[in-house]
Amino acid sequence: MASDGANSGDNSIDALLPARIAEKAEAVGVQKTKLDVLSLVGLAVLAGAFIALGAMFATTVLAGADGALPYGVGRLLAGIAFSLGLILVVVGGAELFTGNALMVMAWAGGKVRLHAMLRAWLIVYVGNFIGAIGTALLVFLSGQYLGGRGVVGGVSLKLALDKTTEPFDHALFLGILCNVLVCLAVWLSLGARSTSDKVLAVIFPVSAFVVAGFEHSVANMYLIPLGLFIKAWGPAELWAQIGSNSADYAALTWPAFFSSLLPVTIGNIVGGGGLVGGVYWFIYLRIRR
Repeated sequence: MASDGANSGDNSIDALLPARIAEKAEAVGVQKTKLDVLSLVGLAVLAGAFIALGAMFATTVLAGADGALPYGVGRLLAGIAFSLGLILVVVGGAELFTGNALMVMAWAGGKVRLHAMLRAWLIVYVGNFIGAIGTALLVFLSGQYLGGRGVVGGVSLKLALDKTTEPFDHALFLGILCNVLVCLAVWLSLGARSTSDKVLAVIFPVSAFVVAGFEHSVANMYLIPLGLFIKAWGPAELWAQIGSNSADYAALTWPAFFSSLLPVTIGNIVGGGGLVGGVYWFIYLRIRR
């Protein structure tokens, strides 16, 4: 059994126990509010791009899986691939809105003011959006979505359409469930002592939310715009290859994209901030001098 980092010191090779992780998560939340705007924006843009790269990887893995692999197996492979995004965030260093929901612990403990936390969330959310949609544009311009004789583009369009037509209540609860798993992945990574520990801590929770079809606001900032770019500017050869046309995706619009982000974003805050950060604060940090 791992020893408690609070007693054995941070130089131990063992993973931190939950009580020590809670203290670390609170301290990290405080540090995030002290970052200057330019640094916070830069790190947020990186995180948006990292999650987008993971989504690109997962979309490509999903291409051709229908009919060739059982439903769960195909999504499991996509989930493992998507884990790349959070691995890059955790190991490479970046600021991700969904993971930053754990800052609630620092606020609940009185270590940061509400306006400071909300300021950091807003800056990171905008930065994530820039990084994700910018990566979507680069992927579109590269023609990567034409791979597999258009199958990658077809998967991208279907994912984007499904996400923009999700009922509000479904999107809200899918967002809650998603960020429970994402913040648990971040929580576990805070207790890790090595890079390999961090990678392993991330893979299974992230794969689980992809397999289950939960909704991640930052991933959607890549997946839906990519579908919109393909719908608007995809070449005629793509439509011929996938046996469809842009009229089949009439519900895939920019207003629908922004509307779909609202319930998912609210759900991500509730799931990560309330059901992970809030619960762990209540258990480990609520009663202390």
